[in-house]
Amino acid sequence: MAKKLYVGGLPYTTTSDELKDAFSKAGAVESATIIMDKMTGRSKGFGFVEMSSDEDATKAIDMWNGKDFGGRNLTVNEARPMEPRAPRQGGGGFGGGYGGRGNQY
Repeated sequence: MAKKLYVGGLPYTTTSDELKDAFSKAGAVESATIIMDKMTGRSKGFGFVEMSSDEDATKAIDMWNGKDFGGRNLTVNEARPMEPRAPRQGGGGFGGGYGGRGNQY
């Protein structure tokens, strides 16, 4: 059964192919994904690698966790399921108020 790993601390220039190549040294990689910022299109510095077996996943954690990758130390562990988020509230992030200090003019 495939096991998904979280990989943090990636250099921002790392590609999914580079991530897959690096982790394939530990075993069979089913997929490798770099998480990108929706607004800028740039890497967020973390991603996920799906290993083909539990043994390969354990080997990859042992091989890469705390190790240097492109000048940065990686954090590699078993990925946790994404927790449900509360729905966003309207207001566009500006508080939705009208200044809060009353009419001063």
